[in-house]
Parts: sequence; structure tokens; C-alpha cells
Amino acid sequence: MDVKVTDDNSGPGGGEIRDVSLEQALGERYLAYALSTITARSLPDARDGLKPVHRRLLYAMRELNLDPGSSFKKCARVVGDVIGKYHPHGEQAVYDAMVRLAQEFSVRYPLVDGQGNFGNVDGDGAAAMRYTEARLTAVAEALLDGIGEDAVDLRPTYDGEESEPDVLPSAFPNLLANGATGIAVGMATAIPPHNVGELCDALIHVIKRPNATAAKLVELVPGPDFPTGGLLVESRDSVIDAYRTGRGGFRLRAKWNTEKQSRGTYLIVVTEIPFQVPKSRLVERIAELINGRKLPLLGDVRDESAEDVRLVLEPKSRTVDAEVLMEALFRATDLEVRVPLNLNVLDRGRVPMVMDLRAALQAFLDHRLEVLVRRTKHRLAKAEDRLEVLSGYLVVYLNVDEVIRIIREEDEPKPVLIKTFSLNDRQAEAILDLRLRRLRKLDETTIRSEFDDLTATKKGLAKLLKDEPGQWKVITGEIKGIKKQFGGGALGNRRTEIGTPPAPVEVPTEAMVEREPITVICSEKGWIRAAKGHIDDNGEVKYKEGDGGRFWLHAQTTDQILLFATNGRFYTLSAAKLPGGRGAGDPVRLLVDLPNDEDIVMLMVFKAGQKLLVASSDGRGFIVSQDDTVAQTRNGRQVLKLGSGAEAVTCRPADGDTIAVIGENRKLVLFPAAELPTMARGRGVVLQRYRDGGLADAKIFDRTEGLTWASGDRTRTERDLDDWFGKRAQAGRLAPKGFSKSGRFG
Repeated sequence: MDVKVTDDNSGPGGGEIRDVSLEQALGERYLAYALSTITARSLPDARDGLKPVHRRLLYAMRELNLDPGSSFKKCARVVGDVIGKYHPHGEQAVYDAMVRLAQEFSVRYPLVDGQGNFGNVDGDGAAAMRYTEARLTAVAEALLDGIGEDAVDLRPTYDGEESEPDVLPSAFPNLLANGATGIAVGMATAIPPHNVGELCDALIHVIKRPNATAAKLVELVPGPDFPTGGLLVESRDSVIDAYRTGRGGFRLRAKWNTEKQSRGTYLIVVTEIPFQVPKSRLVERIAELINGRKLPLLGDVRDESAEDVRLVLEPKSRTVDAEVLMEALFRATDLEVRVPLNLNVLDRGRVPMVMDLRAALQAFLDHRLEVLVRRTKHRLAKAEDRLEVLSGYLVVYLNVDEVIRIIREEDEPKPVLIKTFSLNDRQAEAILDLRLRRLRKLDETTIRSEFDDLTATKKGLAKLLKDEPGQWKVITGEIKGIKKQFGGGALGNRRTEIGTPPAPVEVPTEAMVEREPITVICSEKGWIRAAKGHIDDNGEVKYKEGDGGRFWLHAQTTDQILLFATNGRFYTLSAAKLPGGRGAGDPVRLLVDLPNDEDIVMLMVFKAGQKLLVASSDGRGFIVSQDDTVAQTRNGRQVLKLGSGAEAVTCRPADGDTIAVIGENRKLVLFPAAELPTMARGRGVVLQRYRDGGLADAKIFDRTEGLTWASGDRTRTERDLDDWFGKRAQAGRLAPKGFSKSGRFG
């Protein structure tokens, strides 16, 4: 399909109209949109760690003279300047970005000093911009330091009437110190905040050792440092791997302690919550779990926070183990989160790329080197310009009266001054621009002192431009200054504690689910449900048309249900997660990955330590402990390996001393249970041999009680079993008269 595309719409009927394919037209425009989103909206610059909206906010506040020592101005004034001069987007989006830069719980080192309601850790929003006021912080001032000394390039704004910086000089390592998040087209970034004191140590190390390894840098930067604190419990190897590749994640937990109460009771108090977790929603989530009876060990939750976080968790009883309760909460709530790391940033050439930790530090250092060189050149030019003027002053300071006479009497004093005192045009212009009283008060000592100082400064600046080791020495001093200014005190001290991966804590099912009796019902076609209470199969339960009952189990909501299928796999179902008893339930294949061509052999309640007899149609089997059958995934656990063309046909409790095996040929053989091995998985051993057909059923029983089987609605027992006793793997003899026509024990 072709569409007409106009290259230039500047005038009526103007521009070239071309026929291009729709695919090409969409591709070009989507690419332009993607590039705009990536470079001008979503990804931060590796040099100053800012997105355009944040950079424009800080620059606009500087232009309004909102320095840390100045008075506050309304945020509406700042937002108006930003959208009017630099950032033609919605005012609310700009204000939201400004609010976040002022929130101490969102930004590790705030760039905006806010006055008024800027939201809170509960998730409440800020007041309208007409009510709040703001100014820059000292950190933002460090980011802007040198912007008036040609430290960075300026570009025209969107309307061409103003100019704005491409990047800030950034004396502060903002990218890693404050982090960034963003979603672009086809890519995203997620950089957690870090401690600036540790970053400064790492930067100095990279200056000395440009090829520093990730392991060494992790010694200096052991992990993120979040404004809300918390406990980092990621393993050191994972942290090193994340910083080495620029991708990974960090496991972050809330910090908590216990407070003893009277009569042996205690409270759990959460003092720090994970980063970017709204406290009010966290409390609501815990309350929902309590009301939904999904945290039986927890009795109540209270928010007693003031300026500091204080969430009080009251255990159900004093016998509840605090570690177990907290482990259950970590699994069920955002008291534990995983903070991602994706160091996807724009490099100096505005190209998106994923950097590792060393590369990100080096990008900042390279930028600081460029800023230092540019500022040095700017200062050198200023010094040379001033020296040129001062040298002119030194020439004429003894001839003040003559200078005044020339200015008063000559129609064109400038060329006369140049000729009389051998001045250049710049010097003569500077003398003429002086007020008369300043000219009369010219003092040789003052001029000479300033001239000598500037000469020494010029020499030092010129030397610095040629001395790269000296430049790195200056940068090292600047970094040490940043560490001294921001690396200590309430702002700079590490807030997130570096811990170790916690030891595994066994959380019993009872800690997550309230124990209640249920009846598990499964139909012939595999529809499963759980009715409340222990009820008997009285024939009143309804099934779908053409379906009927098959399995009927009394269980508890804390139980696990084992499902053994014809493919030899055991699947594990949580009784608490089974569909309710109203209706026909759900197909069991929606709960586990049971193939459509496989069927259920047995459904039972898991009982730790008990053993099962499993057997396949080719006459092989073994005994397995139920502990070895529990599956951790929907895909189940392969226990009985099957031969070609075989399928699992039986699974029964292994209680007794004698094994009975009957084949499809109705031949029965009995042998001691001791001849059957106990295995965790495998094909097992031969139970019975067949000339035709295969195994129909098998069971274990006590010989003294006799062999029983179901025959219609009755149960029959045979005690005289000597004729069928033999050894494992024999063919056996025909079953006793009256044996079930189904060929199974029932």
C-alpha cells in the first residue's frame, strides 16, 4: 500500500510529495519517535545522570537565582519558566519531576529544597504548585558549578529564543549517587542510588587504576544505598556479577526488631521499609492478608509512624517464632523486594548503551576532565584579557595628567593615546571606559600587585593545560572535596545496611494458611474442587453432564495434595489454592502442567515419611517415600521412569509385609515386600512376567489379615493364599474364584 508523503509543509501547497510504502513511512516515523523518546526523555546522560526535564529544571532555577542561600520561590513560577522557555510539555509532568527531586524518601541526595507539602512515604501526593516553594540544594549547586565558565556546550531552546546546556558540568557523581529509572522504546533503565562517599573512593581508585576489576570496586562500593534504608541481603558474588555486567538485581528487606511485652509476649517493630514501597499500601496489604486468613501467625498490624517509620506487628501468640513470622511476611508482602539494576545510559555521543560500574565511573571522570580543560581555557582567556588591560594601565599611570589632557582636548583621543603611549586598541578602549575619578586614583602598587597575581595565575593555568597528570591531581582534589562536603553527616552516612544472604528459614504451611477442614473432590474427567468441612460422599454432589465422581479426600487447607499421573510424574497441589466447592471446580490441567493425553492414576493427601508402591504396565515398580515425590513446579516430578509403550497404572500406600501383583491375564502372584527396593526415582524391578498383556494392579497388605478386593458393592477377603505365594518376577497363577471382574483390587 502506498501513501503520499509531504517533505515540507512550510507553505500552502509547498514541499515535495512522494509516493512511499506505508511500511516505509511508518518505519521512518516510528524510528524518529523512538530516538526522541530514548535521547530526549527516558534515558539519563552518563555524565550528569540527568534526563532533559531534570536538567532544564535545575538550569531554570539557576537562572532565577534560586541558590541554596537565597529565598524560596513558588514552584508555579519555576514550572512556568521551564515549560515557557525550555521544556514544552505538560506543566503537571514537569511539576511531578520537580517534586520527586525534592522528596528525601525518593532521592538519595535531593536536588531541590522544598518548602511546603511535597508528599510523604505513605504515597500521598504533593500539594498544588501554587502552594509549594523551592530552591536549589548544595548538591544541585555542585552539578551546576562552572556552567558560566564555558564548561559545557549550550544549544538553542525549542523556539530559538534562549539557550540551554547540553549537559551540566556535574562536579557531583549524580548518575550513581541518585540513580535513575525510565522506560523508552525497546529499552529501559533502572539504576539504584549509591553512597557518594563510597563512589568518591571508587572514583579515586579508578583514576589510579583505570582497569580496576569489579571485585575491587565492590570492596569500595558494596552495594546501593537507598534513602529509606533497609537491609541488603544479596550475595557478594551476585553483586559483583551485577556491577561487572551492568545488569542484575539486589534483594532488599525491611529492618525490624522485637520489643518484649508483659507475660512473655512480644511485638515486632519494622523501622525501615524497602525503597519506593508506599507505607500505607504495605499496611493495607498486611491487613488484607490477616482478614483473608492468609497469615494465621499474625494477629494485628498498626502504623505508629511519626517522622520515623514504626510499623507494629502483633503475633497471634507468644509461641510464634519471630523469624518464621517475618519470613512469611517477606514472602507475601513488599517487606522484601528485588531492586533491579540496568545501567542503560546515554554516553558522550548520545548513544544508548549498558555500562558496567567501572565504565560508568570512567564516563564521569572523562567528563570532569573535559570540564576542567574547558574551564581552564576560559579562565586563561579571562586572565590574558585582564592582563592586557592592566599592562595599559601600567604604561600610563605616571602620566595621568597627560591622559586627562588628551581626553579633554583631542577630538579623537583614542588614536592619540595609542600613538603617544604605544597602546593597542583594546588597552586604549579600556582607558577611555574608565571614569575620570578612577583614572586619577590609579595606584601603581595595586595595579602591579594584580598584574603579578594574574601573571602567576596565567602561568599556572597554561602549565595545567599541558600537564595531564596534574589535571587528574586537580580532579582527585575536587572528588575529595565532594566527599568531605557530602560524604558524612546525616546526609552522607550510609543508610542501607549491607547484610549477608539469610539462612533458609523453613516456613510451615500453617504460617501462610489458616488450618480448616476441607473435602477434595475430583471427577473422572479431572475437574477438581474443595468443599468446606469434612463431608461424606452421599451421592448429592453434582458433576458436569457425562462426568462422575472418582476421588474423594478429607484434608486440611494446610495440606498438600499429591497427584500421580500415567506419565509416571507426581504433581503437587496446595489444598488452600484449590477452587471452591461451589460449581464443578476447575480442570486440574489448569493447576499443573498435565499433558492432555495423560490421565490421573491416584490423588492423595501428602503425609511426610509415608511410603508408596508405584508400578507401570510393563510389570516394573518400586517403593518410594512420599518426601521424594513433592514437586516444586507445575511441571511435576518424574519418579517412575517408563519403558517404551508403558504407562503408570498404580500408586498405593506401602503398608504391609506382602505384595500382591495381578496382570491383565488375571494371574496373581504374591511375594514378600522385602524383595522390593525403596528408590527415589527409576524404573524399578520386575514384579511379574507376562507372555501377553501387562500389569493390571498391585498392592501391599498384611498377610495375617488376608488379601482383600472390591467386588461390586462388597469387599471380599481371601486368607488361604499359599497357592499364590512365590518369588518376585514369576508369572503367578489364576486369581481366586470371585475375584473382581475389573482385574483390580479396588
